Amino acid sequence: MCGFVGYINQENVSKDTIKDMANRIKHRGPDDDGYFQDENVSMGFRRLSFIDLAHGGQPLFGNDKTEALTFNGEIYNYEEIRDELKELGFKFETDVDSEVLIRGYEAWGPGILDKLRGMFSFVIYDKNKKQVFGARDHFGIKPLYYYDDGDAFMWASEIKAFLDHPNFKKEFNVDLLPIHLSFEFIPSSETMFKNVYKVLPGQYFIYKDGQVKNEKYYQYNYDNIDNNQTIDGNAEAIKKLVDESVETHMNADVELGSFLSSGIDSSYVLNEAAKLKPVQSFSLGFKDSKFSELSWSTEFAKEIKQKNTPIYIDGDDYFDFLPTMMYYMDEPLSNPSAPQLYYLSKTTSQNVKGTLSGEGADEFFGGYNTYLEAFPFERYQKFVPSFIRSGIAKIAEKLPRFHGRRFLIRGAMPLSERYYRVNYVFNYFDREKLLKDKSINRDSGDYTKHIFDEVKGHDEITQMQYFDINTWLPYDILHKADRMSMANSLEVRTPLVDKKVADFASTMPTKVRINKDVTKASLRKAALSELPDKVANKEKLGFPSPIAQWINTPKYHDRIVEAFHSDIANKFFEVSELDYILEQHANGKSSMQKIFTIYTFILWYGVFFSEDTNMNYKEEINLSVK
Repeated sequence: MCGFVGYINQENVSKDTIKDMANRIKHRGPDDDGYFQDENVSMGFRRLSFIDLAHGGQPLFGNDKTEALTFNGEIYNYEEIRDELKELGFKFETDVDSEVLIRGYEAWGPGILDKLRGMFSFVIYDKNKKQVFGARDHFGIKPLYYYDDGDAFMWASEIKAFLDHPNFKKEFNVDLLPIHLSFEFIPSSETMFKNVYKVLPGQYFIYKDGQVKNEKYYQYNYDNIDNNQTIDGNAEAIKKLVDESVETHMNADVELGSFLSSGIDSSYVLNEAAKLKPVQSFSLGFKDSKFSELSWSTEFAKEIKQKNTPIYIDGDDYFDFLPTMMYYMDEPLSNPSAPQLYYLSKTTSQNVKGTLSGEGADEFFGGYNTYLEAFPFERYQKFVPSFIRSGIAKIAEKLPRFHGRRFLIRGAMPLSERYYRVNYVFNYFDREKLLKDKSINRDSGDYTKHIFDEVKGHDEITQMQYFDINTWLPYDILHKADRMSMANSLEVRTPLVDKKVADFASTMPTKVRINKDVTKASLRKAALSELPDKVANKEKLGFPSPIAQWINTPKYHDRIVEAFHSDIANKFFEVSELDYILEQHANGKSSMQKIFTIYTFILWYGVFFSEDTNMNYKEEINLSVK
């Protein structure tokens, strides 16, 4: 795994700037570095080597030396693409997958993207065409950003690399604060830094003549659902797919390990990998905590005769790391499992250079328990006309709390407003009370309604999954996996977030994804033939932590109170409302996620914008943020 940086237009920029930018993300590639500069462009690269360790340095150049490539990721089908290119007369100098990209671009231009299977982001500078071409993988496993303010244009694997460029204007995108408070991430190409944009999953850009043009080359869809599928038939197909995908993702010239929780996804991945070679697994738990899953994971690893390394963290580990986590995340992300993933990656990286992980199964195969709520809502909507539901909702809103009140209110809403991910943390009315500047509040449902519109006509479960595949998966699950692992120079490979696996999942009708009260019905059936019953049928727990309890522990509670009364908090929020949220949580009436979202935002702002306040988290993490 690697990281890269670059910029175009060289006027009044020191030649050392590109090295400073690359060194900022050295954690992504500590093994090697490389640079290319001419009168138009500067490109930098940091390498974490996995294949053809003696070669593969970047930037890599085309046959006529007029194209230069920097690449982050793995192309799993590079050998077959290389054979195809050889038949076209292309010569290869290495055995690295990156060379396939530069030769493939010479042969097919953007058409190379249609042939790729892997996780990747890359940029090619084309001197003859006087353009920059950049692309990101189908599902957003690997990151790619660019900065464009109309004058300066630069790109990087992580936003923080821009901090070392003299023409980068660091500005907080305050208009997106309500969106972040709703989702805990920004579900679009926008970021919390003005003029910094994500390249979306399945997208490429071309920068030419001072203009950026974005194009989609891939879009996951449910256009080819096969209603003749059965759970039994799918189970057999999924077994073959997972076997093949795990084997493909095991290709490396270094040792790979595997993350292991108590759940079905990571257990299934480890089980299949262990059929090929011994694989050391790594599991995380909490000291003296009922939340620890270590007994499950260590027992399973022992059962399949694989070494398991347990890792323990406590509240001090968790809270002490949070400012540093915000630095590595680039943008504020309040998923409570992120610090756990960092410590899991930290120990794992001391033993292996890469690891397998089970992300993606819940989104593609229907694993979240929230999908089950579609059944009662669809029945309600079928038998009760919309005008009656609307009237009932208006009455229910005016009544005191009672069992079923929330269902009646939500039952009058379209899915684009009702689905809980749209208001995952704070809803519009919460934000209206919380935000100091009420004028920036906006409808989070309206912000993402276009995603639901893309699958209009499908059942609600399918719409929910589609929404999660296009938001929750890339901007939360895969984002934290990339940042927390790469902060430790560890490559994470996700066999269940794979083009072939996803292509099959897109053909599955709802009845074989979620059956009655069973989530991931087909995947569980496949796993049952490979795993113990108690693992294959285990209820999903996510990545639990005792943070809700820690928040009420005085030494951690005091940190949060201090942050909630800081200059940063007072700049953006009604402090009295923050106090109320803390008080409600202490009484068991408020969401831990609300507190954590505000707290991590304050930490993030302190890390990147502390010159605006008297809270300098830069010193706390011992990192220079210009």
